[in-house]
Amino acid sequence: MIALSIGDIAAIVGGTVEGDDTVTVTAPAVLDGRQAEPGGLFVAFAGEHADGHDYAGQAGRSGAVAVLGSRPTALPTVVARDTQAALQALAAHVVSRLRARPTVAGLTGSQGLAVAGLTGSQGLAVAGLTGSQGKTSTKDLLAAVLAAAAPTVATTGSLNNELGVPITMLRADAATRFLVLEMGARRVGDIAELAGLAAPDIAVVLNVGQAHLGSFGEREAIARAKSELVRGLAPGGTAVLNADDPRVAAMRSCTGGPVLTFGRAEHADVRVLGLTLDRRGRPSFTLASTEAAAAVTLPLVGAHQARNAAAAAAAGLAAGVPLEAAAAALATASLSKWRMEPHELDGGATLLNDSFNANPDSARAALDALAAIDGRRRIAVLGEMLELGDDSAAEHRAVGEYAAARADVVLTIGEAARPLAAGAGARAVPLSGNDAAVDWLREHLTADDVVLVKASRAARLDEVAAALLTP
Repeated sequence: MIALSIGDIAAIVGGTVEGDDTVTVTAPAVLDGRQAEPGGLFVAFAGEHADGHDYAGQAGRSGAVAVLGSRPTALPTVVARDTQAALQALAAHVVSRLRARPTVAGLTGSQGLAVAGLTGSQGLAVAGLTGSQGKTSTKDLLAAVLAAAAPTVATTGSLNNELGVPITMLRADAATRFLVLEMGARRVGDIAELAGLAAPDIAVVLNVGQAHLGSFGEREAIARAKSELVRGLAPGGTAVLNADDPRVAAMRSCTGGPVLTFGRAEHADVRVLGLTLDRRGRPSFTLASTEAAAAVTLPLVGAHQARNAAAAAAAGLAAGVPLEAAAAALATASLSKWRMEPHELDGGATLLNDSFNANPDSARAALDALAAIDGRRRIAVLGEMLELGDDSAAEHRAVGEYAAARADVVLTIGEAARPLAAGAGARAVPLSGNDAAVDWLREHLTADDVVLVKASRAARLDEVAAALLTP
């Protein structure tokens, strides 16, 4: 974060100062006082079950020098009527100032493709990214591509909502060239609000799937929500769209600016060619544009990561990063936790921990990855997928059928996962909960088995993975 006195912060957000208004914030803002850094800002919310203001002292002991909240605290405090609105206003101000500074030299050209012109007088460049699945993995890949070219700040994990996006924005400072913002949505209008905080120079849309279908009601509404990122582009900004998803490809009409496409389609600007998987399910392929081609071997599991890599490479081109440089960065990229994490277990079995979240499309991708790995048996540990609306039972059953075609054993966890078991038929082993799953796996796992753990976050199947990793 750029250095600002809390008097300046109060003026920016329309608040008042309680305490010393000369105190200067020099480090990022945090929502958890335990994560505060020396010189940082603690953002306090009064919640239903806990009041963040009560933890100002803890934040101070961790290094925070000031608080942004709705009432005075033990630290110098900017008091605002609406803490969320104040946080967002502060983030928008900081990014606006960073964009106005002279650009960092050294990034030139984009191999002849139409781009946003990020090598002009502009300072900080912002890349926004959304999609029904694969957002966090692709964000991690794009961050790796851009960081290889210049200092980059990107969303941590999946902090992609109305609080996570401004917190990420406030991590940018005078050294930052690229800011990568993952943006999620639960309703139409959410992404428009997020894009309004920092109109992206590059807008990446991955897919329109079934995540949060229960909230949106129909895929067309999901498509409208995702298109808000393209509509929110800065003037002349570049849309980076999935050529393989018709709903995403149609978002070309949402912008009058440059468009780059990615995917396996022949007309894609960045194509995935010659995709193969090794015995551990890791993809190798060629990324090809009209002017260059580069071989890529990802240190990640799953064929679906090739399209994510193509999206990152296309966004890299829009930012002026050559395809060959993007390919080199992708070869060493890593993902946020609990996304297709491979682990070797004691006894010789392999664990794929993909427990962070799930929807029908991401579950099928994970099951395809499981099927591609060499092993004596393939065991899918599956839990409930949330927010699927009226079609939830049918979607769970369909994923169960898909799992039965790709796994030797399908463990279904909890009563809500009964439709998964019905779909998996004779391969299903219905279990009551996570403890039962751990007990079953400890009793039955043998050397060379491969275990996939996958469910929505609320199912907490990360607990199953953690137990297996504990000696």
